[in-house]
Amino acid sequence: MKKLLNTMYVTTEGANLRKDGENIVAEIDGTERSRVPLHMVSSVVVFGAIFVTPPLMAALASAGITLTFLDRNGRFQARLEGPVSGNVLLRRAQYRVSDQSKDIVRSFLIGKISNQRAVLRRALRDYGSDYSIQERDRLETVTNRLGYIIRRVEYSDSTIDLLRGSEGEAAALYFSVFDYLIRSPDKTMRWTGRSRRPPRDRVNAILSFLYTLLTHDCRSALESIGLDPAVGFLHRDRPGRPSLALDLMEELRPVLADRLALSLINRRQLCSKDFISQDGGAVLMTDDCRRTVLIAWQDRKRAEKQHAFLDEKVPFGLVPYIQAQMLARHIRGDIDAYPPWFWK
Repeated sequence: MKKLLNTMYVTTEGANLRKDGENIVAEIDGTERSRVPLHMVSSVVVFGAIFVTPPLMAALASAGITLTFLDRNGRFQARLEGPVSGNVLLRRAQYRVSDQSKDIVRSFLIGKISNQRAVLRRALRDYGSDYSIQERDRLETVTNRLGYIIRRVEYSDSTIDLLRGSEGEAAALYFSVFDYLIRSPDKTMRWTGRSRRPPRDRVNAILSFLYTLLTHDCRSALESIGLDPAVGFLHRDRPGRPSLALDLMEELRPVLADRLALSLINRRQLCSKDFISQDGGAVLMTDDCRRTVLIAWQDRKRAEKQHAFLDEKVPFGLVPYIQAQMLARHIRGDIDAYPPWFWK
C-alpha cells in the first residue's frame, strides 16, 4: 500500500522556500518558520507571490515531488515536475479506449450520484427533526429522484452524451437543496447556486478552493500510476485541462469536498469575517480562512473509511491513488470494470 505523505501548503505571500540538506526550509523576512524533510512530502503547493530557490526546485524534481503554483485565490498557474514516469503501454491503452469509454463514464457517474445521494440522506438522518415538512419532503423527493437517475445510468444503453445529460440533471437536483444542508445561523453563509470564476458567495468560494485541492491530488495520483491526466472520459479533452483528473474527482467531491465545506460552516469555523467581497461581486477568502481550510483538509485526508472493493480501511487521502490504480487495472484488462468509490 502506498504511504500517505503530506502535501506542504505555503500561503504567506513574501515567503522564501529554500533547500537545506535534505529539508525544505520556509523563511519569512529572513526568519526560519518551518523545516520539513523531503522524504515526508509528496507535493508542494504555493499560493501567490512566494519565492522558490532554483536548488530547491531541482531537488523537488529529482525526488519526484511536484511543485504547483496557484494564485492567492487558488487558481492554477503552473506546475513543475521531474521526468514523466508514465507507462507508455498503459497510456497507449488509455488513448485507445478514450473515445469508447461508455462503461467507464457510467461507473464515474454511478459513484458520483450515489455519493451525492448519500450526503443528502445523511442530512436527513442527522437533521430530519429540524426540517419543516416542506423541506423534508423536498429532500426526500430529490434523494428518490437521484436513486432513479442512478438506475437509469446503470441499466440504460445511453450514449456518452446522454450520460453527461444525466450527470447534469443530478447535479442540478443536488445543488437545488444544498442550502438545506447548511445549519449555521449566519445569514451570510447561505447557498444560492453554483458560481465560479469568480465565486459570488462565501460557500462557493470554499467549494472552489476545495475542488482545486482535490483536483491537484487526483492529478498527482494519476501521474504516479502512469496515466495521462489530460485525456479524460467524462470530461471532453481541452488544451490545458486535466480532464481525467476532473473525471476522477467527480465521485470523490461530494464526500471529500462538499461535506468538509458543510462541516466548516456548520461548526462555525468559518463565518462572514473570513471573506472579502470585491466591487465586481467576487468573494475571496482571507489568508486566515485559507489556512483554516487547509488544516481541515489535511485532517480529513487522514481519516479512514472502509473501501468496499478492497474490503479494508484506507485513509481518505489515499482514495484518489487507489481509484487511479483501479482505473489503470481496468484499462489494462486486469479487471472487468472500473469499481466506483462509495461513501456509506
